[in-house]
Amino acid sequence: MSLMGQRTLQRIVADTWSDVVCNRKVAEVDDRTSGLPSIRLRPLGVSDEVQALKAQDELAQEGFEFLFELEQGVGWPLYCERVESQRLGLDLPEGRVPATFLVAEAEGQIVGRVSIRHELNAYLTEVGGHIGYGVRPGFRRRGYATAIMRQSLAVASSIGLERVLVTCDDDNVGSAKVIENCGGVLENIVAGRDGSVPKRRYWVEIGP
Repeated sequence: MSLMGQRTLQRIVADTWSDVVCNRKVAEVDDRTSGLPSIRLRPLGVSDEVQALKAQDELAQEGFEFLFELEQGVGWPLYCERVESQRLGLDLPEGRVPATFLVAEAEGQIVGRVSIRHELNAYLTEVGGHIGYGVRPGFRRRGYATAIMRQSLAVASSIGLERVLVTCDDDNVGSAKVIENCGGVLENIVAGRDGSVPKRRYWVEIGP
């Protein structure tokens, strides 16, 4: 990462979410100095049901889960409670780790989401990584992915992580560029599971 990039990340870390444990503040950083659009990373709320379910339907067509383990018949308020429980590490489903799930909001619209895992298990170490994000199809190619990634690194730092693993499909040029622009250093490319596309594994140093 360039010196300017390091200073930008340090500024974001200093200005963003300072109380993840109590969940009292959310990241809201104006990135005009870096040419990135302004977004707000915040927890999923009860009022987000319509937009979030629409995003789920849009990305499901690409085989991507906007909302993790959304079950038929589960009321939206209960689903939001489950998301918060996962952040706290309570009643975790098998194979899950504590994770902070945030939606990215711009001008009142949910444009994407991110899941920031507080630790890695075997699967995440191999192909999943600490940070998994997605941008809704109608909001792509506007810089939102990079803005989400930069703010996510700030949240990861506030959780206590000093080094994060971020992965993407080997043929996803756009995601690879986002990760590299945010300081990602390629460690290797590993075979995908069950014959899927190989994964590029990047590490990003974010410091204490």
